[in-house]
Amino acid sequence: MKTCFILLSLILAGSSIAQNVKDFDQQPKLAWQFKTTGAVISSPVIDGNTVYVASLDSGLYAIDLSTGKAKWTFGTFGPIRSTVCIEQNQLFLLGGDTYLYCLNKNTGAELWRFRTFNGYMGDRRYDWADYYHSSPVISNGIVYFGSGNTLYAVKISTGDIVWYYQTGDVVHTVPSVYKEKIFVGSFDGHVYALNNQTGQLIWKFKTTGQRYFPRGEVMGSPVAHGGYVFVGARDFNFYALDANGGYSRWMKTFPKGWALPVTPNDSVIYVGTSDDRLLVAMDFQTGDKLWTANAKFNIFGKMTRSQSMGYFGTLMGKVFGIDLKTGKIKWSLNTEGYNNHRLKYLKDDDNYRDDIGAILGTGNDVLQMYYNLGAIFSTPAITNEYIVVSSADGSVYSFSR
Repeated sequence: MKTCFILLSLILAGSSIAQNVKDFDQQPKLAWQFKTTGAVISSPVIDGNTVYVASLDSGLYAIDLSTGKAKWTFGTFGPIRSTVCIEQNQLFLLGGDTYLYCLNKNTGAELWRFRTFNGYMGDRRYDWADYYHSSPVISNGIVYFGSGNTLYAVKISTGDIVWYYQTGDVVHTVPSVYKEKIFVGSFDGHVYALNNQTGQLIWKFKTTGQRYFPRGEVMGSPVAHGGYVFVGARDFNFYALDANGGYSRWMKTFPKGWALPVTPNDSVIYVGTSDDRLLVAMDFQTGDKLWTANAKFNIFGKMTRSQSMGYFGTLMGKVFGIDLKTGKIKWSLNTEGYNNHRLKYLKDDDNYRDDIGAILGTGNDVLQMYYNLGAIFSTPAITNEYIVVSSADGSVYSFSR
C-alpha cells in the first residue's frame, strides 16, 4: 500500500485518494486530541489504523486511529516541517537534522538513513514565512525529496543515491512525478522539469517576480495534471505551465498575496490563497473562475476531497467542509488555539481587530499568532469514519461522524 503524502495520487492521476470516501455532509464531532510538545506544520498520513505525523518538537508520532494513543515515537535532532511517505512497510521521514530516515512503519525501528549535503546545521530556512521543508514522494523504487538547494533521488531499498540536482536556492516544495518527468520548485524563482531516472534537466521556467518579491520565489509545490503543471509563487502569480514544453499556457494574478496549495479534480482545480483569503475553483484549461469561497483567513494546506465535498484548514485555526459544486461552506470546526486566543487578534466576525497592526509588528509576532490560534498549515487526512487534522497549537485532532 502506498501512502506517499496525502495527495500523492493527485500527482499521478489527478484524483484524490479520498475520492471514494463518503461525504462528511454533517459537521463531525471531536473523537480525540493528541498533543505533541511543539507546533505541527506537517500533514497527518493515515495508513491502516495508524496516523503518522511529525512535529517541530523533532518527533515523529505513530498514533492509533481509533483511540488517539501513541503506538510509538521516533526522535530526530531538528524540527520536522515535512510529511512522511509510506511504501509497503517502509516509512520515509525527512528530518530537520540533515537526514532522510527509512523506518519500519509498524515499530519505528530505523532501517537506514541518508545524509544530505547540508552539514550539521540542518536545512536552511529562507525567511520567517518559509514554513515547510520538502516532503518525500516515491515512484518506481526511488524516493525523491528536496533539501537545501538540492533535489535528491535515493533508492528506497538501500538508501543509496541515484542522482542529485542543485538549484540556485532552497528546495522546500514537494516534488511531482508525472510520466518520465519530475517537477520541483525552488526559491531561486524557477520551476524545474528533470528526467526522473537520470536527473537531467529537460526545461526550467522563470517566474515573473513582483515588487516585494522580485525573485518570484517558488514556494508552492508543483502539481502535474492533464498535461499541465500548476504552481504558485511569491510574486502573487499562479501559473499553468505546459508539462512538455515548460512555457506558460495561462497565468492568474491574485492581487493581495500568494496562491500556493492546489487540488485537481478532473477538469477543475481548487486553489487556496493567502491574503485574498479565498478558496477558488478554476477551469484547469483556461483558469476561468467557477466559484470562490471566502474562508476569511490564509489557506496554506491543500484541500482533501471526498465524493462531492472538500475539507481544508486555515491559519485562523479552523477546518471547513465545503460543497465542491457550489463552493458553499457547509460547516466549520475550531482548534483549541482558536477557541482560547481568537479575541487577541480577531473580532467576533473573524476579521482582524482594528489595532492588529500594532499587535503584529514583526514576522515573529505573526508566527506567534499562528501558533496561538492553532493555525492549520496541513492537509486533512480522511477515512470513511474520521477526519484527522494537525495544528500549530501542537495538537492532532480526529473528528468522527
